[in-house]
Amino acid sequence: MSSRKFAKPFLTVAGVLLVFILPAVIDEPYTLHIFIMAALNILLTSSLRIIALTGQLSLAHGGMMAVGAYTYSLMVMKVGICSWVALPLAGLAAASIALFVGFPFVRIKGIYFAMVTVFLAEMITLMAEQWRSITGGSSGLFSIPRPEALVIPGLLKMDFTSKVDFYYLIIALLVISLVILYAVEHSRIGLTFLSIQQSDALAESVGVNTDRYKVLAFCLGCFFAGMAGAFYSQYIRAISPRTFNFFFAIYLVVYMIVGGGKKFAGPVVGAFIFTALPELFRWLKEFQPFVFASALMAVIFFLPEGLICLPERLVALYRARRNHA
Repeated sequence: MSSRKFAKPFLTVAGVLLVFILPAVIDEPYTLHIFIMAALNILLTSSLRIIALTGQLSLAHGGMMAVGAYTYSLMVMKVGICSWVALPLAGLAAASIALFVGFPFVRIKGIYFAMVTVFLAEMITLMAEQWRSITGGSSGLFSIPRPEALVIPGLLKMDFTSKVDFYYLIIALLVISLVILYAVEHSRIGLTFLSIQQSDALAESVGVNTDRYKVLAFCLGCFFAGMAGAFYSQYIRAISPRTFNFFFAIYLVVYMIVGGGKKFAGPVVGAFIFTALPELFRWLKEFQPFVFASALMAVIFFLPEGLICLPERLVALYRARRNHA
């Protein structure tokens, strides 16, 4: 029992150390790019899960990421705001739209709420395409400035001219975001989210304002989606309205379900595997939607708890066979 008690913290610490020393081991830029995109997808999927804790399925994460990307780019390029100030402001812009949309539609449940979020994402895309004087229309924005250099004399110098600098930036954003999301989930607010997921009528009967908590979860998830969009724009340095399309939002849902939406680490596992796996099977790139759909159905039928619970299943199966033997 004691070995199992200390195994989890040890593996967590080992994993964190491995993440931070990775650039010293990997010197291939494209491989490092894959890890950067995996970290970005983990951030997006984890923020989507905080919305799902209230029982609501949002398909607006692509649109909210677009809001963050355009807000950041326009603030830096046309207003001249410092990139480090524009980064959280991009998240706040996405959260503000979530707040504006959340209250009118918060009472809509299930598939109907998901449909509203699809329309919201499409409206954001259409606005970006039509507002040509500001957003560049269908062509989008190019040559987006890199973040300002971070310099601590004798200790740190990051000018963001290499992928290593961007890798550490997304890792820092990811760690901070995961700590905040973990703290929220394991607080009284997180318990309220879960109670609403189980039965919002029962939660209301004991005095919980379910509407406010649903909007809070929606705003919180969209805030981190906006931050992710801001990072994407400064990393790729080019965005267009169709960069964050409907399939992008669907993939995030697949990452969450396949990884295991009931556990905090589920989106981490799902997003990492499904970001790295297509690179190993590039010859199946054209069939990626079918591969993802097949994986989703397989997990739903054979492993409803998600891939995060696969080790426990294997250990239980091994013990059962050993006991029968």
